[in-house]
Amino acid sequence: MTAVQIGESFIGDGPNAAHVNTVLGHRDGPAGTAWATALATPSAGHVPFVTVLRPSLPVKPLTLFVTKAAPVNERHGNLIWGAAQAGIAAGVADALADGTVTAEQADSHVVIAAVWVNPGADDEDAVYRNNRESARTALENGAQQLPSTAAVIEARKVPSNPFFTPRG
Repeated sequence: MTAVQIGESFIGDGPNAAHVNTVLGHRDGPAGTAWATALATPSAGHVPFVTVLRPSLPVKPLTLFVTKAAPVNERHGNLIWGAAQAGIAAGVADALADGTVTAEQADSHVVIAAVWVNPGADDEDAVYRNNRESARTALENGAQQLPSTAAVIEARKVPSNPFFTPRG
């Protein structure tokens, strides 16, 4: 059984950016247990669901979409269930097509995708594109065990994110 792979990716900017965290692991291991537990225990505003490419066609490996932000209104909910879900499904399928996720893993593993969709997002095509690339990249980063320890040590000198950068 292969190890659990944890990946992260932030793609885009402004309210339509995508921030995706992925966990890829065997169905018979801790990732499978976490996947099933999350699906069976939704909480207010955070209802995990199986990500589909089309109705009745889930992506492989089976991917659980977990939103990091509860829908604040109908538009935000539609972006989560629509553009972001389609992007996550396509990004996982891209990772399968390019070999980041192997054909064997498609049937033996699961993915948990924790997905941020900004309540201020206003461009569903950008939300789709950014989530597609972020899902693919997060899975690739997990497979390559990125970031490197050296990159983490270097970045500690000037940490920053889209919401905060320390001033000197």
